[in-house]
This record gives sequence, C-alpha cells and structure tokens, in this order.
Amino acid sequence: MHNSTVNITTPEASSNSTSIGIMQSLDIAMYLINFVFGLPIHSYIIWLIVTGTRSRVASEFFVLNLSLTEIVVSLNCLFFALTYWFSSFLILRIFFIGFSITARPLFQCLMCVERYLAVVHPVTFLKYKPLRYRAFCCVVTWIITLGSCLCCNFILTSFGIYAHAWFYMPQFILYLSIQLFCLVAVLRALKQSGPGERKREKEENHMKRKAFNIILLTTVNMVILYVPITVSALFNNLTQLNIQEVWLPALICYVLASFLQPVLYLHRNGKCLCFHPP
Repeated sequence: MHNSTVNITTPEASSNSTSIGIMQSLDIAMYLINFVFGLPIHSYIIWLIVTGTRSRVASEFFVLNLSLTEIVVSLNCLFFALTYWFSSFLILRIFFIGFSITARPLFQCLMCVERYLAVVHPVTFLKYKPLRYRAFCCVVTWIITLGSCLCCNFILTSFGIYAHAWFYMPQFILYLSIQLFCLVAVLRALKQSGPGERKREKEENHMKRKAFNIILLTTVNMVILYVPITVSALFNNLTQLNIQEVWLPALICYVLASFLQPVLYLHRNGKCLCFHPP
C-alpha cells in the first residue's frame, strides 16, 4: 500500500477541528514530499538504466519497472494532495492505489526472488536469466496491478475502507513472507561456506553476501513500509474506529522508507551526492 491508501482510510471525524487541520496539513506535507523528491529521483534512475548498456538494462529490468511504478505512486501523491481542494481527483487517486499495494511490493519480491535463485539455485537462475523471462514476469505483474486498481476502485466505492483494508492486508503479509523466505534461504547458503575456501569460492561467497545485503535491505524497507500500515489497519478494523492519529505515524514511515531503495541504488552506482561508493 501507499501513503495514499492511508489517506483513504484516514478518518474525517474528530472532536477537535484544530487537530483535524493539523493532521490534514501533515498529510498534505507528506504527500508533497513524496512527489517533489520521488519523481525526480526515479526519473533519474530510469534515465541511468535506459542510457546504459543492453546488459545493464537486462540485469536491472526489475529496478526499471519498480522506478516506473514509483513515478506513478509519486503522481498519485500529488492527486491525493489536490483532492483536499479539488474533488475531481478522487477517482484518479482511488484507481492508482493499486500501484502502491500491488505493483511496488510485487516488483520488490521479484528482485528478491531473482537474488534467491542466483544464490540458492544458480542453474535455474542462468536458465531464466535472459531478458525475455524478466519481461514476461513484468507483464504479468502489470496485469495483476491493473486488476488490483480495478478492485480498489470497486471495493472503496461499494464497500468502504474497512473492506479495502481486508483486501490489502493479506497481500502485504504474503509479499513480506516471500521476502523473508528468500532472506533466510540466502543466509543459510552463506553459512554453508567453509573457512578454508579457495579464491573462486571466496568470490562466490562475496556475491552471496552482496545478494544477501540487497535482500536484507529490501526486506527491511518492506517492513518499514507495510508493517505499521498493516497494524494500523488491523487495529481500526477490529475496533471499527478510524483514528487519524493512528494512521499518521504509518504514513510518515511509509513516505520516508520509500526513499531508501532509490538512494541505495544511486549509492551503489556511485551517483549519490551524499555518499561515495565503497
């Protein structure tokens, strides 16, 4: 899910009008931060990948599609902010929630599964390494995302926010479980390396550790993104109370964590102004 979904589930009712005004201002600020910083960062990542070599496009095809997803998510943040003044953006913001709750975590899972196959099942990885297989996975993901967008629109307009929460919570649990499985499997593969290994084995171990670090960071990012929102949604569904103060911390975590992966990608490629590559 995206912070935009948090807004859908954010309560409108409060006994304190001043508190409502403060919370809405913080909501708008978080949306605009995501839009202002997210759009140029991911546009730059796409430009780096597209202008690179063909092998780079193939190896980072999932990153490319993830950045495309993030651009849509950033635009949806703008739609959510504008909805406070222009209700005509409501249909757009509801529809594009599917990119937040389905496309983003699915592409993150594809990246983790790819690393998992490279370490644990290298023969299978080499078999399905060509770009056409990655393209097929991405096409399937985009089709699933379209279905999710349609479902979000139907559920929110027909059944409301509580039903929508039951729609996206199982997805987050499933995505996070897949990433945790990949993380544990790669960690076990690392532990199987003996202390007296040869140079080639050391290089392979270094690649395993690199894959493990990528999966670990992606999983931590996933936890920060989705666990607070899932807990908040579960609390509100069980209590049947929509408390805005409960959603705001989850929204802040969601927006800030969304910048972790692009910053790490730029750092890894030596393009981050704040850090120098190791």
